Amino acid sequence: MQARTRRPTLCLLAAVCLAAAAAALAGCGSGGAPARAPDYGALRDAPGALGRLYAQGNQLLGGGAGAFAARLRELRGHPVVVNVWASWCGPCRVEFPYFQRLSARLGRRVAFLGVDSDDNAAAARTFLGEYPVPYPSYSDPDKEIFRAVAPNALGPPVTAFYDASGKQAYVHIGQFASAADLAAEIRRYAGA
Repeated sequence: MQARTRRPTLCLLAAVCLAAAAAALAGCGSGGAPARAPDYGALRDAPGALGRLYAQGNQLLGGGAGAFAARLRELRGHPVVVNVWASWCGPCRVEFPYFQRLSARLGRRVAFLGVDSDDNAAAARTFLGEYPVPYPSYSDPDKEIFRAVAPNALGPPVTAFYDASGKQAYVHIGQFASAADLAAEIRRYAGA
């Protein structure tokens, strides 16, 4: 009799475990349906370095750490938010819509940059097609930029905040829980 009562319990436990595993695996590759991109029209006529930055919106740029450092120098005078992401990173997919919305809202006061690290270029372009942003991302397949931005981090997502003088003010390791959390750190560390 005892075996009969255990079998349904074991079957129920197995079903719960399988459902949890399926849900976890579903979250590994994607964060669900991509959010619709905001209207980035107001950024098209941004002045100076911001205008040049947003003219390359949603592009995957080469040039490595040297090109990235040159862009940071060009953006001096503006606070900068750098998001390190990868197409295979589930938490990156979850937080990318926050960067879409906040770059649209704050992009005339704050520069946004992406770094696609440890990724395949074709997969990264597909990801940017699903989650378009008004700013470019630098391709970083060998994690050279990643190590310069966040030497203590193990992997994406990572967000670095630079003040208007070009000094790195803070590095947030891991996913933001909400757009409000990201906005609060932008205010605190980028002064916007």
